Amino acid sequence: MPPARPLPPPGSLRAWVLAIRPPTLTAAIVPVAVGTGVAIRDGHWMPLAALAALIGALALQIGANFANDLSDFRRGADTETRLGPPRATQLGLLTQRQVTTGILVSFAVATVAGLYLVYLGGWPIIAIGLASMLAAVTYTGGPWPFGYRGLGEVFVFIFFGVVAVAGTYYVQADTVSWHVVAASVPVALTVTAILVVNNVRDIDTDRLAGKYTLAVYLGRKLARTEFVVVVAGAYLAAAALWILGDFSGWVLLSWLSVPVAIVPGGAVLARTDGPSLNEALRSTARLHFVFGILLALGVSI
Repeated sequence: MPPARPLPPPGSLRAWVLAIRPPTLTAAIVPVAVGTGVAIRDGHWMPLAALAALIGALALQIGANFANDLSDFRRGADTETRLGPPRATQLGLLTQRQVTTGILVSFAVATVAGLYLVYLGGWPIIAIGLASMLAAVTYTGGPWPFGYRGLGEVFVFIFFGVVAVAGTYYVQADTVSWHVVAASVPVALTVTAILVVNNVRDIDTDRLAGKYTLAVYLGRKLARTEFVVVVAGAYLAAAALWILGDFSGWVLLSWLSVPVAIVPGGAVLARTDGPSLNEALRSTARLHFVFGILLALGVSI
């Protein structure tokens, strides 16, 4: 499917921006916002620590995007039949060497931000940082890419949900409690929904490329059901923070994002064409952001 707008010149700033995938960066912003929201509620807010966590999370997300771009190209998962947005390496907009440099620079920025966090939180931050970098590279790269074996949702749930929220809280509070882990679950579910849309869109091309995502294993019908379950689960998990947990009813602010879920939900359940599902992917990222920011406000009160 040809892109809707002219491709940027190879090696240009626009080419780098395309490879960064700005719409996906909500996956880095939201967990930090929610973790910080819980820290504010508990009287542990440290603005510099929250800022360092945000910079580190953004750098890790960008590095993961570069690594995914490069590894999918090398494994033949990104071809001219691709339904999703254009990929820089596959289209020759960036060379493999340039993308590799992008990975290293991104991880270097994350490391620099992490030095301050290590000063605050000690060895657990080193462990989190190294594990996150390893997960970013091995998602579609290395000898056993877990994204090719139906485990993508599990790792996204853990690293972009639970670890990111709890880690943000930890560097400010110097502890992790069950209530911050509970607050991470709705975030983990909505960020997982982004991956589900991506995999539903790519079922046919992924199967041909030997990329066995959970959607490929489940088939289109059950993968669509997975999307509904994950999104509905996020709203139920947010409500449970109040009903079963020790958060106030303000967490139900997140439910104001329900109208934002209608567009991606309708597209995932009814459409199979690339443009519609690409828009559903962007809409799901938007849902993750709106839901997450409202939840962050709710848990901070």
